[in-house]
Formats: sequence, C-alpha cells, structure tokens
Amino acid sequence: MPVENVTKWLSERPEIQSIFACVCDLNGTLRGKRVPVDQALKVVEGGVRMPLSVLNVDVWGEDVENSKLVFETGDSDGLCDFTGRDLLPITWSDRPTAMAMLWMRKEDGTPFLGDPRRALGRVVDRFKAKGLRPVVATELEFYLCDPSGNQPKPPHSPVTGKRLDSDGALSIDELQHFDGFLNDVYDACEQQGIPADAAISENGAGQFEINLLHVDDPLKAGDDAVLFKRLVRGVARKHGFAATFMAKPYGERAGSGFHVHFSLLDENGINVFDNGGEEGTPIMLSAVAGLLATMRETSLTFAPHENSFRRLMPGAHAPTGIAWGYENRTAAIRIPGGSPKARRIEHRVAGADANPYLVLTSILGGALWGIENEMKPSLPIVGDAYRLDLPHLPLDWASAIEAFEDGPHVAEVFSPELQTMLVESKTQELKRFARQVTDFEYHSYLEIV
Repeated sequence: MPVENVTKWLSERPEIQSIFACVCDLNGTLRGKRVPVDQALKVVEGGVRMPLSVLNVDVWGEDVENSKLVFETGDSDGLCDFTGRDLLPITWSDRPTAMAMLWMRKEDGTPFLGDPRRALGRVVDRFKAKGLRPVVATELEFYLCDPSGNQPKPPHSPVTGKRLDSDGALSIDELQHFDGFLNDVYDACEQQGIPADAAISENGAGQFEINLLHVDDPLKAGDDAVLFKRLVRGVARKHGFAATFMAKPYGERAGSGFHVHFSLLDENGINVFDNGGEEGTPIMLSAVAGLLATMRETSLTFAPHENSFRRLMPGAHAPTGIAWGYENRTAAIRIPGGSPKARRIEHRVAGADANPYLVLTSILGGALWGIENEMKPSLPIVGDAYRLDLPHLPLDWASAIEAFEDGPHVAEVFSPELQTMLVESKTQELKRFARQVTDFEYHSYLEIV
C-alpha cells in the first residue's frame, strides 16, 4: 500500500480508531504498539521506534540474559519500516482496529539482520540476483480446543453439543459442524489478502488444515502464514474456542505440521524444476541436495520448542530421517506427482509452532546453497522411511540448539547476528524448562524411588 493511499483507506473505514504497529520476533510472535489512528502516517513513514531487543525476547516475552542487544548497547532502538502490505483490518476484536506490518533497521539505516523477515528478504534477494523467483505455498495445521481449564480438550460440536472424542480425518461432518468458524476465517483471510484455499478436517479431534495458495513472493507467503496464525486464534476466541498451533498439544493424537511447497521461476516465468517428466531438472535435484545437507543444522527453525520434539518422534507421522522421495509422504522432502508444469518440492519437517519467516529462510536458503554448489542428492527412497536406516534429525531440543550454533552451513543461510540471537533465546528457554518438575514426575517417582 503506497503511503499516499493510507489516508484514503482509513477515510473509508471511519470506525477504525487505532492501529497496531507490529514487528515479528524470533518466535513468530507479533510485538509492537497500539497507536491512535491520527498517527497512521507516522507508522507508515518509518517514524515508529522500538528496541532492537524486542525481536530477541524468549517465548515468555522476557529479555535474553547477557544479550548484547540489551545492556551492552544500552538497549538501543531501531527504526521500524513499513513493509508496504496493505493495512490489515482486525474484525474479530470488540472494536474494529487495523494492523500495520513493519520490519526493523538500525539507526544508521542498514537492515537489522536479526529481524526474521529481513533474513528471508536477504535470501530472496540472492535468488533475484540469479534471475530466479521462488513460488511458495504453505499448509498449516491447528487444533480447536475447549478454552476452559488449564489443559486442552477437544471442543464441543456447535451442532450436537457433544465433545469431539474421535479422530476425523477428511470428515465432511466435522467441517460442517464448524462451518460458522471456518466461514469467518475465510472472510477474515479475504479482508487481509491471505489466499486461503482448501480446508480439511485432519487426523486429530478438532484438528484442521487450511492451505494457502502459491504466491511468487516469499515475503508475502511468510506474512500470510504469520497473519493466518494470529487470525485463526482471534476468530476462534470470537466463537468460544481456543486455537493452538502447538506441534503436539495431545500426546496420543496427531501433531500439527507446517508443510511448504516451492518451485522456482526464471525471468521468463518458466518453472526451472520442470523437465517435462517426473524426475525434475538437475537444478531441482541440486535444490533437494542442499535441503538434505542443511536440514540437520537448521532443524531448530523447524522445531524451535520443547514441545516440538514430541511431534518429531519415529513413527509419529512426522519425518525424522533425512531423506527424499517421489510421492512419498514418509520422507522429509517429497516431490509431488501431477503435471510436470507444476513440478515442485514439498518440505515436510516444520511444525505449526515454527516461525514462518525462519522456516522459509532455512528452506530457500538451503535449496539455494545446493544450487550454487551444483550438489547432487542421495538416491530417492522407496517405501516406508521409518523402517530405513537413515541419517536423522536431532532427537531433542538441546541437540537442535547445538546443531544450529555449530553447524558450518548455518552461516550460508543466516546472518551471524540472527544465529547468535536464536541460540541465546532458545538456550534460555531450555534452561527454564529443565528446572520444571512435572506432575507426571511426581506421580511416577515421589513415593516410589
């Protein structure tokens, strides 16, 4: 949205009296300020300032101890640039408001590379320099829950009033029972310019997946996914539910994934993965090789939380082995079938709890590294990946943090600044989790050992 159109946009919506000026932190959480609508031009002209450290808080919103962004630099401010996306109406709140998406730069005008959106933008620029344009689509799974109580429970059906108690993979009934919620999600997506496509009822009770259509702008695809997660949670509250994108909210039910499909167009709009057949082009195979080579080291961006690793367990319908295959959903990297003109790569590792900007940066950056080095992948697997002896992803959070900190390929994708920030933030969270004693531990050990 050009700056000159902002005043016109707001004049057509006199009910909007305030604007949320937002940046996205490393955990994918939007943080920022609520400002009166008469400060709209200040927001879109880069006049909003926020501490650079706001992007590096932990999942509880607390500063990272000993971070250079806090005490060493005096917790200095950065400048917040308008990303250019239209102002976004928020329709599920008590009073209509709007949101402006921002990203950060330093006082000297240079982009702040600790901003996850800036990280993705840097990779996109590298593709552009090669005359290539990534086309990206995302698939996000989530659960609707009963918000009463401290632990999630499946919701009650708005039609029958009964609590969902069984898995409903591709259930039409479950989609129809939650028709009012889904209709409002689609309406809100349309108003925010999010290209929502098919909705399905997934494997878990109250679990849904909504696909977002392919777009040839990865930054928009990242924005769409971030905004979609917030939108779904807001609409769910309006309908008396809670929505969660936790990777594994129920130990005995399916986890929630964040699958990414992508292809590459050249300057003439031709899909460079298409060779007219099923196998794909050498450049596609090099992209696959780069993804496999960087997957373990960047796994922290796909599984960033303690709970993430409850999803990434062998046999839990989420990939744990580093492998690829044609039309094989047990592989981490899948090459879908269909028309060669739509030849693409599907990356199936990330959980729905991950930061979309970091996920897309890892995927596109890994693919680009493989292309630049003309890498060749291992042979595609056939059959059940879980039964094969494959190199595997980190099995726990601490190992993923260590792999991201020490991995030689990480610097090919992320700036040293962001690498340090993410390691420090996740290490702080890991230490806090390690100090917690769970009810299950008391039940198992208190009077037994």
